Amino acid sequence: MESIAVVKALAALAQPSRLEVFRSLVVAGDTGLTPSALSDSLGVAANTLSFHLKELLHADLISQERVGRNLVYRAQFDRMNAVLAYLTQNCCQGQPCLLVPAAPSGC
Repeated sequence: MESIAVVKALAALAQPSRLEVFRSLVVAGDTGLTPSALSDSLGVAANTLSFHLKELLHADLISQERVGRNLVYRAQFDRMNAVLAYLTQNCCQGQPCLLVPAAPSGC
């Protein structure tokens, strides 16, 4: 993934409402959500939501599919994973990063 694509993706997510929209679509998984479902669950006006969806589409973080009369939006997991891979590609001073098990919580 090129740095310009990563910058575009991060810029699209650098707004609270768009971040919440994207997170909702991630949670919805392959089923996706319609704009009305997103609007209802997030309390975002339809015209405002439309603007945010357009920005996420432009950054290629979400996809749009017409299903009957509805548009269904889905998170682009492969794109999200590519952004995360780009950000962590050279972590640990270029060495493979080892996962450290979480310390047990005292609960």
